[in-house]
Amino acid sequence: MSGESTPGHRGKDHPGKGRRGKGHPGKDHPGKGRRGKDHPGKGHRGKGRRGLKVAAWTAAGVVALGGTGAGYVYVKLNGNIESLDIDRVLGTDRPEKAGDGSENVLVLGSDTRSGGNRELGGGTDDGSARSDTAMIVHVHGGRTRASVVSVPRDTVVDRPECTDTDGGTHPAARGVMFNSAYATGGAACAVKTVESITDLRMDHYLEVDFTGFRKIVDELGGVEVTTREHIEDPDSHLDLKAGTHRLDGEQALGLVRTRHGVGDGSDLGRIRLQQAFVKALARQVGEIGVLTGPKKLYDLADTATRTVTTDSGLGSVNALMSFAAGLKDITPAGLRMITMPVTYDPANGNRVLIEKTKAQQVWDALKNDQPIPATVTGETATGEAKGLVRGF
Repeated sequence: MSGESTPGHRGKDHPGKGRRGKGHPGKDHPGKGRRGKDHPGKGHRGKGRRGLKVAAWTAAGVVALGGTGAGYVYVKLNGNIESLDIDRVLGTDRPEKAGDGSENVLVLGSDTRSGGNRELGGGTDDGSARSDTAMIVHVHGGRTRASVVSVPRDTVVDRPECTDTDGGTHPAARGVMFNSAYATGGAACAVKTVESITDLRMDHYLEVDFTGFRKIVDELGGVEVTTREHIEDPDSHLDLKAGTHRLDGEQALGLVRTRHGVGDGSDLGRIRLQQAFVKALARQVGEIGVLTGPKKLYDLADTATRTVTTDSGLGSVNALMSFAAGLKDITPAGLRMITMPVTYDPANGNRVLIEKTKAQQVWDALKNDQPIPATVTGETATGEAKGLVRGF
């Protein structure tokens, strides 16, 4: 996704980084009313875009191919998966695991501007990556519903002391942007920061690749969405007239990355588009009937496993198959998506603050495996892009 600040038309600072090393400060670019370019963070393998159904494609690929080639397919797909031992790094000083059958998964999107990725999304190329999208996916105990909470990257938080996967320790910091956690200490620091904010145990972690997202959409035959207004954003290479469209991979990538062409030009508006697209993508996966096409299914599974980085608990095809079995009954109707309740920061128009009372209601609901109260999304900052895209 794009790496700019909320609402993007006043300020600059924002850290960039890589997946495992120390980050270096970057700059945000103008949002509303102007057209800035995205900018890089740091890392050696970019990960970016939606990951909610990746495990299902992987599992289906192995099951459908079957037969004498199953062993080869298993080894091939298993070798594609990159995993990080988040639990080892974080240790035991964490929220307790839920005992009610529910699970929390932190899904991160990050991207690089190196190689072909630069052509897809613009921005400069210094071989670096950043995480600008974070979704807390709560799979409810009955495995028929999921609640998804998007965390704006520009949220001001107190980042806890954390250790990265290379063993480096990073001191705590007060009043910093949420995505500085990933920029500072990679995935492990991002997980620790989310757990600190929510007091919820993140049972798993998924991070998804930039170009892989495009390929998956193309292999699915596109994803259908309806735009209620003309959306144009040269920075994300997007130009969609109002109406119904079947987006190919590059168009889909532009949609989930755009911010200048929607709402108030903020990251909050872009989150609205991402949530609509995730539901449209979930519907597309449910309707495509991929089990009837083994070759197509293998291509999807191969792309998906090359795309995803996981915690070590999901770091094999068997583990992903088991996880996918818990998602198969979740339909778009059973997917509740909200943005973490926030308000604009009066001291800095490019930042948002956690609306603590309402946010606590969200975390309490998830901790008790209950639906998120409808009242928590009222009178919070939204980015003025609600209903702009209908994907479901």
